[in-house]
Amino acid sequence: MSTVSVLRVGLTGGIASGKTTVAELFAARGVPVIDTDEISREVVAPGEPALKRIVLEFGSEILAHDGSLDRRRLRELVFSDPVQRQRLEAILHPIIREQLRRLSLQAGGPYQVHVIPLLIEGGLEDEVDRVLVVDAPLERQIERLLERDAESEKQARAMISAQAGRKSRLAHADDLITNEGTLADLEAQVERLHRRYLRLADERQTQ
Repeated sequence: MSTVSVLRVGLTGGIASGKTTVAELFAARGVPVIDTDEISREVVAPGEPALKRIVLEFGSEILAHDGSLDRRRLRELVFSDPVQRQRLEAILHPIIREQLRRLSLQAGGPYQVHVIPLLIEGGLEDEVDRVLVVDAPLERQIERLLERDAESEKQARAMISAQAGRKSRLAHADDLITNEGTLADLEAQVERLHRRYLRLADERQTQ
């Protein structure tokens, strides 16, 4: 499946499942981590072609007073309407995919972790060699969203339902991290996978 020598692990999971924490634990072990959320923020910065296309598609009301993208306004717009979300993804996904490939070629390492929240929904499985899913109970996701992004439980549930269902993600998983315990529990799971990926990467290079 891969044309790139380095092993690429696609890290995904439901919104507020703990992907960022897991990615940080891999990074602490010296693993190159590429986050498509960071890429998506960069490509919609003021002056970038993607932002101009989004304004043409959705109107200037999705801009903040300083000309930057009002991410909350846009999120409210697309999470409530699958058609609008598809229009946005049609603009962003090809740009993000191209940048992801470019950064991967530069990053090196025996293996890399690519954080792709919409890996399954966006059909990006061909960009990675293994799919690692971070799974968390629904109620824990809602709690985190209320602390972080969502203004109400209704909005939190809408944000979760806009993504691939839990069963769908698990069906695509090569590896699984269950985030329902302590940070130490997460660390132990990451360490086991880190050793596994190093071994797989070594086998890959000797083939």
